[in-house]
Amino acid sequence: MEENEELNDEGLENHEEPQDSLVKVTGMYKDWFLDYASYVILERAVPAIEDGFKPVQRRIMHALKELDDGRYNKVANVVGHTMQYHPHGDASIADAMVQIGQKDLLIDTQGNWGNILTGDGAAAPRYIEARLSKFALEVVYSPKITEWQLSYDGRKKEPINLPVKFPLLLAQGAEGIAVGLSTKILPHNFVELIDASIKHLKGQRFTLNPDFPTAGIIDVTNYNDGLRGGKVRVRAKISTLDKYTLVITEIPYGTNTSTLIDSILKANEKGKIKIKKIEDNTAAEVEILVHLPPGISPDKTIDALYAFTACESSISPLGCIIEDNKPNFIGVKEMLERSTDNTVDLLKAELEIQLGELEEQWHFASLERIFIENRIYRDIEEEETWEGVIAAIDKGLQPHIQHLKRAVTEEDIVRLTEIRIKRISKFDLEKAQQLIEGLEERIAQTKHHLEHLVEYAIDYFKELKKKYAAGRERKSEIKIFDDIEATKVVIRNTKLYVNREEGFIGTSLKRDEYVTDCSDIDDIIVFTEKGEMMITKVDSKVFVGKNIIHVAVFKKKDKRTIYNMIYKDGKGGPSYVKRFNVTGITRDKIYPMAGDKPSAEVLYFSANPNGEAEVVTILLRQSGSVKKLKWDLDFADVLIKGRASKGNLVTKYAVKRIELKEKGVSTLKPRKIWFDDVVSRLNVDGRGELLGEFKGDDLLLVIDQKGVVKTIPPDLLTRFNDDMIVLEKWNPNKPISVVHYDGEKDRYFLKRFLVENPNKEELVISESPKSHMELVTTDWRPMIELEFVKPRGKDAKPNLQVNVEEFIAVKGIKALGNQLTAEKIKSINVLDPLPYEEPEEVKAEDIEVVDEESIEDDDSDMGTKNEGSDQTSLF
Repeated sequence: MEENEELNDEGLENHEEPQDSLVKVTGMYKDWFLDYASYVILERAVPAIEDGFKPVQRRIMHALKELDDGRYNKVANVVGHTMQYHPHGDASIADAMVQIGQKDLLIDTQGNWGNILTGDGAAAPRYIEARLSKFALEVVYSPKITEWQLSYDGRKKEPINLPVKFPLLLAQGAEGIAVGLSTKILPHNFVELIDASIKHLKGQRFTLNPDFPTAGIIDVTNYNDGLRGGKVRVRAKISTLDKYTLVITEIPYGTNTSTLIDSILKANEKGKIKIKKIEDNTAAEVEILVHLPPGISPDKTIDALYAFTACESSISPLGCIIEDNKPNFIGVKEMLERSTDNTVDLLKAELEIQLGELEEQWHFASLERIFIENRIYRDIEEEETWEGVIAAIDKGLQPHIQHLKRAVTEEDIVRLTEIRIKRISKFDLEKAQQLIEGLEERIAQTKHHLEHLVEYAIDYFKELKKKYAAGRERKSEIKIFDDIEATKVVIRNTKLYVNREEGFIGTSLKRDEYVTDCSDIDDIIVFTEKGEMMITKVDSKVFVGKNIIHVAVFKKKDKRTIYNMIYKDGKGGPSYVKRFNVTGITRDKIYPMAGDKPSAEVLYFSANPNGEAEVVTILLRQSGSVKKLKWDLDFADVLIKGRASKGNLVTKYAVKRIELKEKGVSTLKPRKIWFDDVVSRLNVDGRGELLGEFKGDDLLLVIDQKGVVKTIPPDLLTRFNDDMIVLEKWNPNKPISVVHYDGEKDRYFLKRFLVENPNKEELVISESPKSHMELVTTDWRPMIELEFVKPRGKDAKPNLQVNVEEFIAVKGIKALGNQLTAEKIKSINVLDPLPYEEPEEVKAEDIEVVDEESIEDDDSDMGTKNEGSDQTSLF
């Protein structure tokens, strides 16, 4: 108290008379913090590499083993027993035990242990029960090779580490936050861990990827072996039930149905997505129904769910373990290798103990046989002292112990004296010999295992897989994710207005001119009469420059939107024409599009979403030296260049006005579209299979295994299911040939048809549950081959080749078709089609887009013809 008073007095003095002072926290304060940090790291938060357990988990498993009698124990009882070893409260022990039980590997649970899918907690410890699983009893315990230490109060002994003969740390995963560091080891698949251990023992390479109990879809491209800096992207599994309903059947690791639904509702409230309602039908399996209002695209909504809700999350692993009482950062591959090597060492230790025990059994069984068979017990009848008894037996054994593997000790002789008379009287020499021979066989087998330890360990892992792998198949599907641009999938949740004269744009200017619907994450592009361009973020009110002539939502990397502009280069200067696109710029920076002179002026401007090129009429002011005051200018004659280009000279004289004479058509060539089967998405970047060149009204033909045929626009946001079997550019005149099995008629049929209604999905097989699609081809003149089933005792019918064009004419899409055969068919195969020359398609005129960095200002006269453009964005 006196010290505190002195400090208080000193503090008052400093307050009254401020002066610089430095107080160092040293001595016991520093030691206390280090002691606390070390305790949290070593004794609470981070698992040990040897057995994969944190201390509380190890003590729970030890308590369960001590209580194990094959029956269930109340969790409250197990928690109380664990408190003999764990110096913390019962709540922390119960929580840790529930987490182990929910992983369904080491503890056989009974009662309500909670639900990791819904986030529901477990019942109170007094209501739920537990016992060790068969797997835990086989893998976790081996008392003879366990090292022990005193418990925290010195009353009990507890294991330093449990002799776990399995990569348990990687199977269960681990997460903990200590002082100054944390750990996050992701769970991995049980079967894959065993396979990887076997490969390691064989000297083969292996890879490990996480597998989550909540399933979901994962992208492990940047997993980085589970080291710091890695990342795993996790997505919910979302599919389209119908055009108004989405169904979520698997959720990302680290979430539950409640938090997932909350994130969807919040995104809906903020206007990022648009949904009608959500139903949660989750029980043993996840089922969340997301109902959509009419007119909302299911594909776009799925992307939006991934972009704006917890349907996609990113997990950053961090492999930190305790080794030699120190934290160490290692990858999952090294964790598995160390665990497997440790398993081999534990198996070796068990075999060595087993060998010693077998040799002891063989030694005493041999002594017992010698003792009884040679009636050495009779030599002690006349001995009066204990020393005399021992000496007499030792003397009687000497002629018969040459084959023994070690010397006879006094303890061995004492054990012989403890043999009961009843056992001696019923001694069976043949059975004794069989026992000795059986022990010799087991000794030889144990020695063989020790000499071939790696093979023995491999067999051990194979036996684990055989016993416990059932029902532990991989749950999380590994895929490579496509990157989703939030601006492309966000719902337009607000309206954009403009005050052209004053130069303001924003969502709060409701008294001014309405421009378009937009979202609060969109960028807006603006052009002014001075020829200045700026791109800015959507806000309530932003000043961008007076006299706005064009404002719109900006699409990044958009090469198909072409801006046509005629401008005057300064006061009294010449006029120029230019065509350009804007693919990307620095936000909120002013770019001069009409030269850098302060008096520049835009005379004509148009924005063309598909590269349209109109025809305008140029009218000049009356001047004594000008003879031609009026002529037409076709923007199709102007090269598309970069936004910084000066353009082509229109005239050196003053322009009176410019009038639109004729609206333009697109001057861009059809865009090439590819399908990337890795992410099951369309793209214009050259990834995957080229589907063709598409104009504005071209469609895709999609056929799936269920027999559904449809045509869709080539929208890059479209998601394709795994059961899709045909995806190509649709030719309305090209027949589709289908072989299908009709479940009602129990026959195979062949039909040929054209898509009659491009805007409608059609089922081209019958609705019988037994009906299925066997084969589909879009060749012009297809050939197929039928292979028949060979009847018993008879020769097989030769294969039959069918010319589809001759077999059946093109009929309606709902037609059943012609029966192929009444015979039993083994397989149906597509052969090379017959030759056919497809009519050449008339292609649109090409326009070349010149890279801004590779061109110079063009001051030449008009008249250069465009040569083509490589456009790569949506129509």
